[in-house]
Amino acid sequence: MDRLPKIAVPVIFGIIVIFLLFSNAFVNIGAGEAGVLWKRFSGGVVTDEPPLGEGFHIVAPWNKVYVYEVRRQEIFEKMKVLSSNGLDIQLDASAWYMPKAEELGKLHQKIGDSYLDRILLPTIRSAARSVVGRYTPEQLYSSKRDAIQREIFEETKKIVDNQYIILDEILVRDVTLPPTIKEAIERKLKQEQESLEYEFRLEKAEKEAQRQRIEAQGKADANRILSASLTDKILQDKGIEATLQLSQSPNAKVVVVGSSGDGLPLILGNN
Repeated sequence: MDRLPKIAVPVIFGIIVIFLLFSNAFVNIGAGEAGVLWKRFSGGVVTDEPPLGEGFHIVAPWNKVYVYEVRRQEIFEKMKVLSSNGLDIQLDASAWYMPKAEELGKLHQKIGDSYLDRILLPTIRSAARSVVGRYTPEQLYSSKRDAIQREIFEETKKIVDNQYIILDEILVRDVTLPPTIKEAIERKLKQEQESLEYEFRLEKAEKEAQRQRIEAQGKADANRILSASLTDKILQDKGIEATLQLSQSPNAKVVVVGSSGDGLPLILGNN
């Protein structure tokens, strides 16, 4: 340094300062990201203009750009909640979310880049406690998971929609009950299933017996009606009709009228 001209030291120092200042002027925003511009001397966070899009940008070195991911993101959460009768339930859920890109400046100004921990997660936890508290362990275990998922989503969305956050979906991945409660519910469900199967077999047997009674009654009624309608006169008429039809056939035969005991014709064929 002693060998350098006296002017060289301040020049080098000035170059370093300029480089440091202007290095902040070059901003590169990656895919799926957007930038919020903060102006040091003219109003702070820019909220009345669209955020900076993907690509290379040059800004004043005294300003600053805060980069946010604006693609859909997923967060996983394990929660301890209480059922309607006060039992501990573990709920595993995930949420699909993203910041509202067109209002990114307002999000940064009023909430900040930690909006996930400040707004979204506390709201999901509160909604989950409220919703699960309406149901019994039996309902949580068996038939109400879809309803719980929908209600948690709806209650969370009401709040975060006004906080510059888009909530796409909340998925309930698993509901874990205390082991003793789970075993008791499974035994109860098994007994109910066996009872339903027994009732089904009884109902099937009763329907089969009823079908047989109806069928037998129908046959008896038909026989009774037929017996009442078959008089001697009708039988003779039917016999005469049959005799006439047989007499018209080409086969050789002899018809003796009035020879049988019931007064019907007697037919003697060549066979």
